[in-house]
Amino acid sequence: MQIFDSFVRRHDYLVCVDSDGCVMDTMNCKHFHCFGPCMVDEWELGAWREEILTRWNEINLFSMTRGINRFKGLAMALEEIHETYRPIPGIAALRHWVDTAPALSNGGVAKAALEAADPEAKTIFRKALSWSRAVNAAIGKLPKELKVPYDGAKEGLAAAHAFADVAMVSSANRDAVEEEWGKFGLLEHTDIVLAQDVGSKAACIARMLSFGYAPDKVLMIGDAPGDCDAAQKNGVHYYPILVNHEKQSWTEAVDVAFARLRSGDYAQYGAQKRQEFLHNLGG
Repeated sequence: MQIFDSFVRRHDYLVCVDSDGCVMDTMNCKHFHCFGPCMVDEWELGAWREEILTRWNEINLFSMTRGINRFKGLAMALEEIHETYRPIPGIAALRHWVDTAPALSNGGVAKAALEAADPEAKTIFRKALSWSRAVNAAIGKLPKELKVPYDGAKEGLAAAHAFADVAMVSSANRDAVEEEWGKFGLLEHTDIVLAQDVGSKAACIARMLSFGYAPDKVLMIGDAPGDCDAAQKNGVHYYPILVNHEKQSWTEAVDVAFARLRSGDYAQYGAQKRQEFLHNLGG
């Protein structure tokens, strides 16, 4: 992709960083006010609104599926709604798509809608695209005071950028994250932005490794199991930003984690941090 063509490696170390719920304190408000409510509206689920929104937030924020791709989260929620509240036509087609599609994005679901032969499949893909666009529009209308970085995050990015190339690796919408990071001066500490349109987090890290970084000199910073999985799939280190302990996590990244990475002594420390991460999410 063109975004990789313009990237130039400058350091031996690479720090990959997620955005929502990791750098930006936007994850809760986006799910509370945008993702879940837009799903309820798109599928006309108002009769069960409170129960469904509570379950949406459990899936996407407060469990081991925290940070899941928006379309995977949608499929999980709609499957439960299909079984518990009312039929959701085309749910099997959506599940198959999220399990097999190479890129879970607006472009990908639009392509699926165009190519679907089954009327129910075509309908659910169109509705998923309509929902995703409504989410993006709702996020754009959130009050600016709700979209701010966590305390310590900018300092953490600056500390990482002093010795490493920094890649934002996010499953969020590119326009949204670039606007948010740009507003708070975070992009000046970032060398490449890899968002939802580029591919999965694991694929993005794998592509970055092709620039010649040794895996033991690469760190993925995230707040969700998908971030940890993406790191493990590529054999690189992981550092968690713990839910409800974000400021402390960023302080420790600067004071401890980066030094461990640079000294080549990260593995044991990283295993300890993974256990803290799992415990934090009830895993």
